[in-house]
Amino acid sequence: MKLATFRLPGSDPETPGATFAAIVTADDGSRATSAVELEGVIDVGDFLSLPAQDRTELVESTLTAAEEDPTRVLDATQLEPATVVPFPTKVFCIGLNYRNHILETGLELPEYPAIFTKFAQTLTGATDPIEVPAEDHRLDWEGELCIVIGEPGRRIPEDEAAAHIAGYAVSNDVSVRGYQGRTTEWTQGKIWEETTPVGPWLVTPDEFAEGARITTRVNGEVMQEDSTADLVFGPEKLVSYISDMVTLLPGDLILTGTPAGVALARKDENGRRPWLRAGDVLETSIEGLGAQRNEIR
Repeated sequence: MKLATFRLPGSDPETPGATFAAIVTADDGSRATSAVELEGVIDVGDFLSLPAQDRTELVESTLTAAEEDPTRVLDATQLEPATVVPFPTKVFCIGLNYRNHILETGLELPEYPAIFTKFAQTLTGATDPIEVPAEDHRLDWEGELCIVIGEPGRRIPEDEAAAHIAGYAVSNDVSVRGYQGRTTEWTQGKIWEETTPVGPWLVTPDEFAEGARITTRVNGEVMQEDSTADLVFGPEKLVSYISDMVTLLPGDLILTGTPAGVALARKDENGRRPWLRAGDVLETSIEGLGAQRNEIR
């Protein structure tokens, strides 16, 4: 099952809650083509906060109603996706978690995950523009698999962690490298407002293939391509490890790290790195999870 958060047609995107949750009933592999509204639910995070039985009954009744009344089926090509979970209580990010990316940095494989955090205001939609900050032009791409928590838990054993995952989504940890490099602590390069797209939808674990290909393109050129099986610390390990520290809640996000191929690791013949610039188009996709297309401004 695919779940999406769409903006209400004609609404101000800056208005909190001007969205609705929906079941994606058809897609072209990149974006939704039809969807059915989950009535009374403002976003996917709101849906995940419902008791499990209520979620099941709502999905079943929604799909049944759409079969009986086809007018309930929306033309999703006319809808604008918001970030899948607009107001998560926590956003965790994992640094240096793809073997190929670690090798390109010249470091050794880590014993423990490197964790940093973001805020809800850092998130944005799968088709929203991303601005190059006036304060720092060194904007970098980092395509990532995002875990969305479904069931709450603390000190979750790794062999039980899968039951706490609601699903997966495409994300891009767009980073402001100049600020990130000012200190050994990365937060200031990672939390710039509306720079981290998540979506276009959440896919439940039963429909996500382990080892799916993740690809990042800039102006059509492939910059990153890898298998999500190349993660040093997989989803279950991350959920278990992080839950030792704090209770994970429905809608919490874990961005699992980026593969090799970021701008920071590239130089042209003049020794310059190909930072994202105004006019560029950043596309991030993961097999089965759809695709993002963010214009850089």
